[in-house]
Amino acid sequence: MADRYLRFAGTAPGRFLTRRLGLPRPAPLHRWSPGRPALTGGLLALTTGKSDLDLSPVLARTGLPESDGAPAAVVLDATGVRDVEALAEVHAALHPVVRSVESSGRIVVLGAPLDPTDHHQAAAQQALEGFVRSLGKEIGRGRTVNLIRLTDAMAAESTLRFLLSPKSAYVSGQVIGVGADADVAVDWDLPLAGRTALVTGGARGIGAAVAETLARDGARVVVLDVPRAEEDARRVAERLHGRALALDITAPDAGARIADALPDGLDVLVHNAGITRDRRLVNMPAERWSSVLDVNLASVLRTTDALLDAGTLRRGGRIVATASIAGLAGNAGQTNYGASKAGVVGLVRSLAPRALAEHGVTVNAVAPGFIETTMTAAIPLFIREAGRRMNSLAQGGLPADVAETTAWLAHPASGAVNGQIVRVCGQSLLGA
Repeated sequence: MADRYLRFAGTAPGRFLTRRLGLPRPAPLHRWSPGRPALTGGLLALTTGKSDLDLSPVLARTGLPESDGAPAAVVLDATGVRDVEALAEVHAALHPVVRSVESSGRIVVLGAPLDPTDHHQAAAQQALEGFVRSLGKEIGRGRTVNLIRLTDAMAAESTLRFLLSPKSAYVSGQVIGVGADADVAVDWDLPLAGRTALVTGGARGIGAAVAETLARDGARVVVLDVPRAEEDARRVAERLHGRALALDITAPDAGARIADALPDGLDVLVHNAGITRDRRLVNMPAERWSSVLDVNLASVLRTTDALLDAGTLRRGGRIVATASIAGLAGNAGQTNYGASKAGVVGLVRSLAPRALAEHGVTVNAVAPGFIETTMTAAIPLFIREAGRRMNSLAQGGLPADVAETTAWLAHPASGAVNGQIVRVCGQSLLGA
């Protein structure tokens, strides 16, 4: 369903009224398209404190030229900030330039991991999180602000490329940890060429968008959905030159059947299948509880375990699960859904280090907020409008926003990103 308020707010009368009445003022977002694959404008690189990072080679490969005017993107290296006094340099660096950043622009702050032996450094670096999240809520005009914690600039290249591109249009206020990783030879135009990706719940909505984006990046896509959606799954698969797999993901032998269907192995596993059965707990029958937990969480655990144990997921593989802001902040009428999606977060945080050490596979999750789908289009008007406006970008996201974030986590060069929960919510005002 079209966001008529967004369209109206962009007109002259709309700008006047929203400003005078203090209403949300959403700006159209620059999302990736073949015709506009990069931000429009240059890159301004700044440094505070004493940094050991050499960002020049990585930033040069983002494709953004050095800014000679209003920047489209600002990268602030604050990894050298070690005390409260040095935080003044963060203010001094960004205060003069924030207003000049182009619409749909990006600010990326680079921080260091918290030092458990130095509480002054840990306090100063933790302060960057509050700074980034607060700036993201006030900067407006479709601009985003994110923080990367890193020790190696080269290992963060895929993350920097993502956050400094239109692909991250609906990702803001996020803190992303990037570890160390061996160099990987990557075709940045077709990074998933020669790789096989399976998307559960891929017949429609967000799942179909994920399948399409992974195919765009070169993957051979397997679209998995329940048998009653087989026709839709086949249409998506045929359009993407992939294949469909009709399977109930909650079946006890679902993992074994996927392994049998993919004898040559799997490189990317996207757990997207999910259902809602909303009702307040006092009115919720046991079946509504158990069906949501089975689809959204238990099936994810069973199939992940089965595919790892069978060796179906090859070394260098990626698991991307779908959480939700409902699992992070809670939502009335969704105790079952919130529990299932919080469980996905627990799965990711526990499994990620072991899966990488034992199988060479990373495990991450996307946590969508209000995304414009047929499901949200059916929500009553006032609730739908609240969902759209209650984020820093004052609008709903699109399935493509979740798909682009999934594709970044699935990227061969994203091996240093592990155990992360990345919200695709326009920096929702709910939760952290």
